This record gives sequence, structure tokens and C-alpha cells, in this order.
Amino acid sequence: MSLAHTPVQYVAVMHHKIGWQPQINHRRRRMAATMSKSNCFRLSSFQIFDLMFNQRYNHKLTCLFTIVLILTWQCLADDGYEMDDFLKREHSLTKPYQGVGSSSSSHWDLMGNAIITTEHVRLTPDLQSRQGAVWSRIPCYLRDWELQVHFKIHGQGKKNLNGDGMALWYTKERMQTGPVFGNMNLFTGLGVFLDTYPNENNNHEKKYSPSTQRVFPYVSGMVGNGTLAYEHDRDGQSTELGGCTALVRNIPHDTFLLIRYTKNRLTIQIDVDGKQQWRDCLDLPGVRLPQGYFFGASSVTGDLSDNHDLISMKLYQLTVERPQEEEEEEELTVPSVDNFEQLNKVEVQEEGMSGVQLFFTIVFSIIGVFVLGVVAVVMYGRWKENSRKRFY
Repeated sequence: MSLAHTPVQYVAVMHHKIGWQPQINHRRRRMAATMSKSNCFRLSSFQIFDLMFNQRYNHKLTCLFTIVLILTWQCLADDGYEMDDFLKREHSLTKPYQGVGSSSSSHWDLMGNAIITTEHVRLTPDLQSRQGAVWSRIPCYLRDWELQVHFKIHGQGKKNLNGDGMALWYTKERMQTGPVFGNMNLFTGLGVFLDTYPNENNNHEKKYSPSTQRVFPYVSGMVGNGTLAYEHDRDGQSTELGGCTALVRNIPHDTFLLIRYTKNRLTIQIDVDGKQQWRDCLDLPGVRLPQGYFFGASSVTGDLSDNHDLISMKLYQLTVERPQEEEEEEELTVPSVDNFEQLNKVEVQEEGMSGVQLFFTIVFSIIGVFVLGVVAVVMYGRWKENSRKRFY
């Protein structure tokens, strides 16, 4: 026996020499092989599942990252304000217009020739000498808001032979008739006008006002303080805050207008090109509008006419961060606009005396003159008497 072999190796060598083979349990061998294959299969399945899980996880992360980027971009684009998750339904007019103008529970009133259909509120039909309006019954006490208006102006009249347009309002007064697109003149608040006919220019072949080369249809804004008049014959040019051309008549696609008021800044945008993109029309800081006014829309036709349809008015509250000094500002009572002398637009006129005030002013003036006269006579009499005593 070689010393190089261990006892186990020696027994194995001897078994080989004598031709003896140990009894091998073939069943255990097959089980071991099966278990080995099973383990391999389990490992492959785990790896595949892990790979699929990682792919799904990466996809979710990509989607989440994209959403975060979009929201961040929107927040930055909105210049520090954001809309609430729901519109202010008590100040919004939407389909199916249930109870508008008839039900006591409705938030809106109709007036004039305005009618309701399943698709829109028609302020005026394509007929001459018609006037109609819709007004909110509930005053709005939101400090910052955005109004999105879906409208349609269309008719059978040929180009340049249509009129007159429609107006959107945020005013102290409501349910009044007058010459300003069916509403009263000398209004108090904000008016936004969609003017489709240039009254200043009587030549129908030219579709602009010669003094400022404004191309019609034209969108403009005005702030009234109760004493400032809209000049209908001049299309409101002397009181205009600003505006833009907007081809809104007989358009095959939807037309929209946006009015935003936040941080004393008035912005008007339009979407009339069918591109679903807002286009700037007016952007003016220093506009101060009191709270508690009413939203409305009105229209009027004269010798020329059009259908003026209001499809929806949706009001959203804007959430805006304000410094403490702005929160403590006194409540406004009269609308105004800063730096009007510099813009050479609108001058806020001081209120004149009423008839009663003028009457009492005259009466007290006469009484004052009479009293002064009596005092003067008494003083003169005493002076004369003292003069006589000196002579005696």
C-alpha cells in the first residue's frame, strides 16, 4: 500500500482492482438533476421578473418626471397664480342653462330679446333693432379671477354690412338698457367690447377707423367710474384702455375670449384662429376694480344685424400670493386706472354737486350775506353813536 493514498482512496483503489462497483441510487441522481434544473429555471424566472419590474419602474419614473416638468412649467408660465380645482359655478353660465331667466333658483337673468336654446344663449337674432342681455344675480367678491367666454357671431349680412357687436361686463349696475352695446352709458366698472362695425367710418368699402387705423372687428376694454361716457360715434376711442383686431364673424371654428384680473392687472386674450392658443390683446397694470360687482353680457343691432350667441361664461378664482401691505389695503369704492394722464386716455372726473346740494349752497350763501349785512349795519350804528358822544 502506497503511503500516498489516504484510507478512503485506498479502499476505492482496492474496489476498482477487484471489480466491485458501489450501489448508486439512480433515483437520488435523477432527483438531484431535476432539482438542479428547477433551481436554474427559478433563477431565470426571477431574473426575468426583475428585469420586467425594473422596466416598469423606470417607465413610471419617466412618466412621473415628465408630469413634474409639465406642472413646473405651467406654474412658471402662470406668473405666480394658479386656478382652483373647480370653477365658481354660481358665477358661471354653462349648458344646459337650466332655469336661466325663469327659475327663482337660477343665478342668471335674461332681458330684452335674449332667448335660450339647447346650444347657446342668443343675445340678439339676425334682425334689425334688437337688444338682449344676460346678467348674473349674485355679486362677485373674488379679488383675483379669470373669465373665459365661448361665443359666436354670425349672420347673413355681407362683409362690412353687419353689426353691431357684443359686450362683456363687470359692473356695479345690472339689468339696464342703453346705447353701449345694449347696456347703459355712464356705467361703473369694466366693459370689454367686441365691436364688429366701425361707426366713425361711414365708408363701407374701408373697414377701419381713419384716425387710428383700427381694423374691425375690434376688441377693446374700458373702465368707467359712473361719470365717464362711452362715445358710440367714435367707437369708444377716447376712453379705450387698449385693444386688438379679432376676426370673429362667420368663423367655422370656436371663438373664445379671456379676461383676467389679478394683482390690479387687467389682461385680455383671444383665441379666434382655431389653434387653441391664447393671443395677447391687452395687458395693463394699475387697474383697480372694486369687489361686489355683477358679470353680464349684452348685444344690440341697429340697421345692420347679426346673431350674437353666448355659449358659456366660466369664472375661475385665482390663488395669488400677496405681501402683507397689499392684504391691508383699503377697500375700493370707485374703479380707477393709474397713470391715465401719461397714457392720454381716460381722466377720472370729479363728481359735481347734485341739485339738492346746489340749492342748499345758494340758500346758505344768501343767509350768510344777510347775516354779514346785519352785523355791518349794527357795527355802523354803534360807531355813529360813539362819534356823537365825543362831540358832546
